[in-house]
This record gives sequence, structure tokens and C-alpha cells, in this order.
Amino acid sequence: MSCLTTVALSLTMFLVGLVGPIQAQLQMNFYANTCPNAEKIVQDFVSNHISNAPSLAAALLRMHFHDCFVRGCDGSVLINSTSGNAERDAAPNLTVRGFGFIDAIKAVLEAQCPGIVSCADIIALASRDAIVFTGGPSWSVPTGRRDGRISNASEALANIPPPTSNFTNLQTLFANQGLDLKDLVLLSGAHTIGVSHCSSFTNRLYNFTGRGDQDPALDSEYAANLKSRKCPSLNDNTTIVEMDPGSRKTFDLSYYQLLIKRRGLFQSDSALTTNPTTLSNINQILKGSVNGFFSEFAKSMEKMGRINVKTGSAGVVRKQCSVANS
Repeated sequence: MSCLTTVALSLTMFLVGLVGPIQAQLQMNFYANTCPNAEKIVQDFVSNHISNAPSLAAALLRMHFHDCFVRGCDGSVLINSTSGNAERDAAPNLTVRGFGFIDAIKAVLEAQCPGIVSCADIIALASRDAIVFTGGPSWSVPTGRRDGRISNASEALANIPPPTSNFTNLQTLFANQGLDLKDLVLLSGAHTIGVSHCSSFTNRLYNFTGRGDQDPALDSEYAANLKSRKCPSLNDNTTIVEMDPGSRKTFDLSYYQLLIKRRGLFQSDSALTTNPTTLSNINQILKGSVNGFFSEFAKSMEKMGRINVKTGSAGVVRKQCSVANS
């Protein structure tokens, strides 16, 4: 082979290398030709069922978050493991709900367009649609994600920010995913809807530093109320508590108002007020309108939905979301 031929071949391979990733990026209406009704099928399913279980909106949003923070948005949080070591077996995911809901949507899509729509895209679309149908913000969801086949509990434990996080831990875990402090504040705003279990925060009430004490950063009146009416002991693992009391069904600014009053439920909520940048972001949100918050939240959701996505020849389309090699 001549030098000229070698150079030409190298240049061709280089150009192919450039074109490949560009073609493989997420795009709006990715399934327009292969499954034209895909997004409407998801939307209709959510519309027809979310009214029967509106709390699923927060659950699906949480699932999307937990999925994207481990190996990117690749649907790996959905995988079942016979040995109990998949992502959904990790402590942060033991209270994640909505697996059956995603499986049901997948079944409808498989009947219409076998092997076309990824489980990762279903999570992204369904979480957005559920929030919209319960009165929350909308955001663009470009599609074309492929599914992963690897799901490790240890990776979920290492990468999903726990509710006991301090500011440094939050900053690090978000930065690891390419998310900045503004994204941290905005995405935490999802705590304006939904519920938690006492076990996620009772250390703040009963044993904050291991000496049977209470977190001094938590408003004392709020803490007393939680102790007397919600979580009477450190070992309560079943009681459900609103993350945004009195407003848990409404996507609004109430969560941020509570943070300023030192009434954020989790230590990770309280941590947002300990840094001047995030505190400033909170105050800016509160000075604005709900629509302004919706717009900024949408930008961070779109950004999160692109974390380490698998596209093109990377990844697969699993026919059963819970089975790695389906």
C-alpha cells in the first residue's frame, strides 16, 4: 500500500470518526421514522393512568434522576438481579417506585414497534409527562438513548447523593456528572413534590453526631413536630412524610421558602443554604416567578437527561426493561 493510499485511508477513517458521534447524538423525535407514535403512546399511557396514582409523578422523576447518576441515563436502574446486586438493590433505590409502570409502557411499545424504543427513553419521557400532567413544568426530551446491560448496586451507592449529604459531597457528586451548583439547586427543587420515609432523616432528629443530639441547622419547632407527629423513634422505617408539607402535590416555590426557614427535611436540603453561591441561587429563585423557576428547572432537566447517554452502536434496546440481556 502506497503512502498516499495510507494517508487517504487514514483521512477517511478520521472523517468517519467525526461523523459517527455527530449522527449518534440525541435528537428530538428520534423515532419519527421507526416508531412514529412512540412519544404519543407514552404520553397517552401516562395521561390515562397518572390520575389514579398522582404520587407516581415524583417517583418517576426520582427514578430518572437515580438512573442518570449511575452509568448515565441508560435504564440500568430497571434491571433485576437474581443475586441481589443490581442498582435497584442498593439502599438509595429500595424506595424507588414505578418499575411496573415503566414495564407496562414498554409492553405497549413492544406490541407496536418491537425492539425499537429504549427503556432509557421511556423513563425520560414518562417522568416528564407525569410531571406535566400533575401541573408541573415541561421540558424538551430529545431521544435516541440506548440501554445499558450493566447494573451494580455498589455504583448506585457510590454515585447517588444520599439525603445525609453535606455540601461538599453534593458538589462533588453533581460535578462528577457534569452538573454545576445552579443545577444542584434547581434539581433539588423536585423535592417540592413527593414524600420520604423517616429513615432518610431521623438521624437529624435523634442522633445527628452520634451523641443522641438534634441537628442544630433544623428549625426546632419543625423538629419537634416531626418527632411528635411523624417519626417518634430513630428506628422508624415505614412512616411516610411530606418533603414539602402542605404543598407536596404542587410544583411550586414552597420548597425553597422552607429552606430559608431552616425547614428542609433532609440534611442535603439544609446543605444548600450553607454555601454562598447556592444560597444566592435560592434567593434568586424566590425573587422570581413560578414560571421563571419552571423555565430554569427545565434547562437543568434537559442537561441531566444527557448525562453519559449511550447512542448509536453503544448500548442496546432491551425488550424487557428488567432483564439485562433481553
